[in-house]
Formats: sequence, C-alpha cells, structure tokens
Amino acid sequence: MVDDLPLDAPARPRPYLRTLNLLVGRMTTIKLAYWAALTAWEIWGPRGWSITFAAAASVAAMAWAAWSARRIDRRAGGIARSIPTVATAFVTASVVAAPASLPLLLVERQRSIEGCLPAGNTCHGDALLLWVATFAIGFLLIPAVFAIALRRTESA
Repeated sequence: MVDDLPLDAPARPRPYLRTLNLLVGRMTTIKLAYWAALTAWEIWGPRGWSITFAAAASVAAMAWAAWSARRIDRRAGGIARSIPTVATAFVTASVVAAPASLPLLLVERQRSIEGCLPAGNTCHGDALLLWVATFAIGFLLIPAVFAIALRRTESA
C-alpha cells in the first residue's frame, strides 16, 4: 500500500543536555590541560626543548581527544557524531583556546625580545612561530581529531 510509505526521513533526535555538557566538559578539560602544560614548560622547562615538548604535548592532546570522544559515560552515554556536536566541539575549542593561550603568548613574546637591540624589537621570531603553531593545533587540529573520532549516528 502506498499510504504506508514515509515520504520524509525520520527526524534525528536532538542532543540531550547531559550529552552536550559531557562534550563541552571533555573538550574544555583537554584544551586547558594542553595550554597549561605548554605554558608551564615554557616557564620552567629547559630551553631548547620547546618544539620537542610542544610536539609531544600536541600528540598527547590529540590522542586524549580521540580516546575521550569514543568513551562511553555511565550517565550520559556516548557522544554521536552530528552537525550540532561537531559544531559544539569547534565552538568550545574556540572559546577556550583564545583566552587559555594568552599566558603562553605573553611568555613567547618575552622570549622573542630577550637580548634584542634596540630593545623591544623581535629578534627571536621562532618563539612567536611556536605560539602560532600551537594555537593552530589547539584551535583546529585537536577539535578536528575529537570530531572525527566521535561515534557515527546510526542511520535508519
């Protein structure tokens, strides 16, 4: 019978508040830990190892993001990949990435002008380049890994 065939695809369920809280909480924790580790290393770590540490911290943050995206929570369940969840991952990353990266920017700006004449000129551009690279990783790459690792929604 023709009348029994649905013409429109069934509406996808909207994300639950617990699921969105879980998503925002996971992304925020990963991003804050990433920026805190980079900043602490730049302040107290040995000089000359900044790029190595930043690369290791970036890989660790991306692995954590992939693991966290696939992990099932007892109360909220899993996070399924959909346009709202991917958008939320990127919005969370942008809201957290900009302010949390400012202490690292201040440290790198100070490192870029150390020992420069005339005073205040940048003569160590690699310090600022490190910040730009880690900002791009934190702003784009870590949320992209999280979004790609999310479980696919089951299609009907």
